[in-house]
Amino acid sequence: MPEPHYRNIMLTVAYDGTNYNGWQIQPDAPTIQEYMERATEKLTGTRCAVLCAGRTDSGVHALGQVASFRTASKIPGEQFRRGLQRFLPHDVAIVDSREVTSEFHATYSAIRKRYRYLLFDGPVLPPFLRNLTHRSKRMLNVAAMNDALPHLLGTHDFRCFETAYPNKATSVRTVMDATITRVPQWDLWNAGHEWQPQTVRPHEDPSSPLICFEIMADGFLYNMVRAIVGTLISIGTGRKPPGEIRRVIESMDRGEAGTTAPAQGLYLVQVDYPAEHIGELERRKGESAADNVECRTRNFE
Repeated sequence: MPEPHYRNIMLTVAYDGTNYNGWQIQPDAPTIQEYMERATEKLTGTRCAVLCAGRTDSGVHALGQVASFRTASKIPGEQFRRGLQRFLPHDVAIVDSREVTSEFHATYSAIRKRYRYLLFDGPVLPPFLRNLTHRSKRMLNVAAMNDALPHLLGTHDFRCFETAYPNKATSVRTVMDATITRVPQWDLWNAGHEWQPQTVRPHEDPSSPLICFEIMADGFLYNMVRAIVGTLISIGTGRKPPGEIRRVIESMDRGEAGTTAPAQGLYLVQVDYPAEHIGELERRKGESAADNVECRTRNFE
């Protein structure tokens, strides 16, 4: 009996991490990976390992997590999105599915990742946001936090932001981009009252109590983004100057950085891969189809 032909399927996955103990399978605890592997088994009839780009922690969310698995199923790659969604909880969504080359690996093929962290520093937190953002009880100086960001850019040893160093072969990473800005509160949350009571201290921008921090790098250490956010909060509240980021990095001491910010404000936004791993299969299929057309044309002649 011939060996089955295994195909490599790539998934883009979004989820609300509130009710999960992270991505990785754990005994007696709900995880994203467990539900993903159950869904693939129900759809294809075979249990298989579903790998991911970044193993998010308990309570962390994803807008663009990338996963992959190998299967002998003949279901077209783009149809896995609808098929798997039937067997997943409402707080996990398959955004996209496609067949990729056999060389593609969701974890090891990644070349860049982008994370987002949401903060809220208004006096009244809309209850709908309690699991989706971290509330700062003190107003944050976003301009001071922004002044600290250039110190993050470039290639550095970031062990000062790593929990339980060492977790990786190296703690050197390259940060390509880092931004922080206030964003207006979503209009659909507005009502006949103000979320900014008149009796509280003035806010620098009452209409924009949400603060969005984004960072892109070639990789991240364990709790790196949350430790950076904790350090930025200490700068935003005036306890530390913007230059503190550089001093902390140079110290290579986790004790010098800020506290680890809570999980609920963190989102895995996007993962980038070399084009040849994702687009090469489509190119090969296109060439194969063109060859078949040419062959049929010659036979007809």
